[in-house]
Amino acid sequence: MSNETDTPARDFIREIVADDCNTGKCGKVVTRFPPEPNAYLHIGHAKAIWINYGIAREFNGEFHLRFDDTNPMKEEAQFIHAIQEDVAWLGCDWGEHLYFASDSFERMYEYALELIRKGLAYVDDQDAETIRATRGSLTEPGKNSPFRQRSVEENLDLFERMKAGEFPDGTRVLRAKIDMAHGNLNLRDPVMYRILHAKHPHRGDDWCVYPMYDWAHGLEDSVEGITHSLCSLEFENHRPLYDWFIDAINRDRPEPIHHPRQIEFARFNLTYTVMSKRLLRELIERGIVRGYDDPRLPTLCGLRRRGYAPEAIRDFLKSIGVAKFVGTIETPLLEHHQRQYLNQAAPRVMGVLNPLKLVIDNYPDGQSEELEAINNPEDESAGVRNVPFGKVLYIEREDFMEDPPKKFFRLAPGREVRLRYAYFVTCTDVVKNSAGEVVEVHCTYDPATRGGDAPDGRKVKATLHWVSADHAVDAEVRLYDHLFTKENPLDVEEGEDWTANVNPESLTIIPDAKLEPAAAGHEPGWRCQFERLGYFCLDPDATDDKPVFNRTVGLKDTWAKQKDKGG
Repeated sequence: MSNETDTPARDFIREIVADDCNTGKCGKVVTRFPPEPNAYLHIGHAKAIWINYGIAREFNGEFHLRFDDTNPMKEEAQFIHAIQEDVAWLGCDWGEHLYFASDSFERMYEYALELIRKGLAYVDDQDAETIRATRGSLTEPGKNSPFRQRSVEENLDLFERMKAGEFPDGTRVLRAKIDMAHGNLNLRDPVMYRILHAKHPHRGDDWCVYPMYDWAHGLEDSVEGITHSLCSLEFENHRPLYDWFIDAINRDRPEPIHHPRQIEFARFNLTYTVMSKRLLRELIERGIVRGYDDPRLPTLCGLRRRGYAPEAIRDFLKSIGVAKFVGTIETPLLEHHQRQYLNQAAPRVMGVLNPLKLVIDNYPDGQSEELEAINNPEDESAGVRNVPFGKVLYIEREDFMEDPPKKFFRLAPGREVRLRYAYFVTCTDVVKNSAGEVVEVHCTYDPATRGGDAPDGRKVKATLHWVSADHAVDAEVRLYDHLFTKENPLDVEEGEDWTANVNPESLTIIPDAKLEPAAAGHEPGWRCQFERLGYFCLDPDATDDKPVFNRTVGLKDTWAKQKDKGG
């Protein structure tokens, strides 16, 4: 039911991989998704996941999920579990190929010893601030460390004592000896190891020296036999360093280690949201959203909770393609793919969000019946269901007007409309409260129109959804909209807090919606269409006594309409 096709989209990465296969530069294609387990994944990560997984699948290769767990100060087991759940939910199967960088710590340490013995790495006693200050700039060369000329024997001794836990945090580091005047700042004697006496989420207390990301990253790819290291553009300037590390290890080595090929692609931004880990964390810490799985966030767990389908996300990712330049994607495009998929996949139910009581005066007291309703007009195999009908119903308050304007075709005094799957009804009277508000609409029905058609061929201009009052399921419904009022949430006046662009109407809670019985009894994550209202998903907060539904997307993009009108 997805719009996905088996024909892979052509892009520059696939052309490179195809050429490498055709020319014999690689055998089996092996790719990987290498997240740091220090946060939850968002839809930007989904692009990286699907590029790597998709290429491995298309070339009959192998896909790895690997955690770059080199910083115990920020990494947690909860992120490891959440990332696995998200990657699997997106539809990517890593099979037996689940790896951790920390499983290769011993091998990385041995490689570091090799570089020390070759005179290509040294222990530096300078603190982090001094190392940063002496790194230089794009126009100024860096300064050599006073410890750069230590002997191989002294460096080996100090590094082994660092590993043994002899020194406090921050007192020494291991640096590569490259060139402090190099045009690429990443190659100005980068730090390879630092001392951290911290418990690691995967290795516990085994280590107190931890590899820096740049030292570990390329080596992990090498150890796993990754043929094509596909990553985002910010790693382009780091590629020469990854290459230098592997070439340095292979220098005069009888058995060279594997050298992966790195290819960079552009990330994307999404309108009306933020995808920075720092900003997402700030939204949570300031109580603007309720957590990483808040349905207003672009996190995969948030999108899943809102009701987004992984099939539709994959269709969206395919539609935006793979580029070399960072672009901003309109959120309505993502919503479009959700609607396309859910229109085909989601069963229909009737729900009333703002209930107004409708009484059919000439319907027999105490009588009820079941009417046949189509589960999904886009999917014949979905079949039909029975919907209970009785004398007292609920309709949407906005579907009735006592004094309607000219182009209002729904229910009004003296007007006849169709109740979906049921009967034609004509409004005869209203009941008001002391404030003059309509609280009850009275109608008569035509028994001959059962099913929604008149034997005499007369037509009506409106069809309303409804719920039987005696059979209604009470539910809470959460209506979600864009989290920000501006396409670029960081577009603020000087001195203004970026959260000033938070949309105050991003969440509306309806505590007393009325749903037909078919909406009850499902597991969290169940998706459906409330007819005429939009697509909804059962939230984990739901109980047996009271379902809770999140609006995934509306049937039409009201936000885009407002934007077109200059709203």
